[in-house]
Amino acid sequence: MTVKEPPVILQIKNLTKRFAAEDGRQLTACDDITVNAYAGQTLGIIGESGCGKSTLVRTVLQITPATSGEVIFEGQDILKLRGEAARQNRRKIQMVFQDPLAAFNPKMKVKEIVTEPLLNFGLIKKSEVNAKAAELLEMVELPPEFMERYPHSLSGGQRQRLGIARALALEPKIVVCDEATSALDVSVQEKICELLVRLQKEKGITYLFICHDIGLVDLMCHQIAVMYLGSIVEYIGGGRRISTDGMHPYTKALMKSVFKVDFKPGERIEPLESEVPSPLDLPPGCPFAGRCEYCTDICRSEKPQLKEVVPGHLVACHLIK
Repeated sequence: MTVKEPPVILQIKNLTKRFAAEDGRQLTACDDITVNAYAGQTLGIIGESGCGKSTLVRTVLQITPATSGEVIFEGQDILKLRGEAARQNRRKIQMVFQDPLAAFNPKMKVKEIVTEPLLNFGLIKKSEVNAKAAELLEMVELPPEFMERYPHSLSGGQRQRLGIARALALEPKIVVCDEATSALDVSVQEKICELLVRLQKEKGITYLFICHDIGLVDLMCHQIAVMYLGSIVEYIGGGRRISTDGMHPYTKALMKSVFKVDFKPGERIEPLESEVPSPLDLPPGCPFAGRCEYCTDICRSEKPQLKEVVPGHLVACHLIK
């Protein structure tokens, strides 16, 4: 059954990011990426390490400048914003980092960490710090007395809740979660994901959710973009799931390489053989051609474009019609 998507809140159009290498060549981290994020929903971004997931969101956030392309948010290309306009736009798109301890100033107390964004934008007075800190901590299910602690005295799950509280302090419309659960125990991951889902329902937040855990992405995300070597090779939306509806050979290979707790007799993991090609020397055809068992001559010579195969589901593969 096809599910109608809500309004588009963020449009990434033909976004390319290249880095200059020492030998004069260009390293292509993101290659002509086009994808939409929808209001109040979660866009999952998956793929092997080095495929360009983090570079994509960091370029959207203008942490690194784009080489070309557009990012349309609230009717304007935010990549062109400069000065105070860019600063004000940062209030609306925030980030939860993979390692919260590295993202915090170890000399700042919890209350200073969560209220610093509000003070920077003049949204509260210094006399209101304690009350606001208690409110934000309560929002992420941390006790108010934690406000006097330092981040090193908190557990991993508590620090991640603190990171979420800081990201939501400015009431953004979009929150980027860059592997925000990967460093946590499984039981803690569950609690953090439940918190993210509850806050999304309460506040209508849109998440860009980067993760290596395919099962978690399948459960958490409304749309999923599968990246390989800087390109999106499959986009799964319309209420479809990667575990049952994934079509691209790379997506299927990812699913086969997942560890399961209920292995059947004779069943085995099928890891992807060989290495990802170098982003310094992209192949002329399909980026996955060198590792695909179904590769043909056209796959090696012509890069496939994303095309809709069923409503809300796009695949970049010459073999899928």
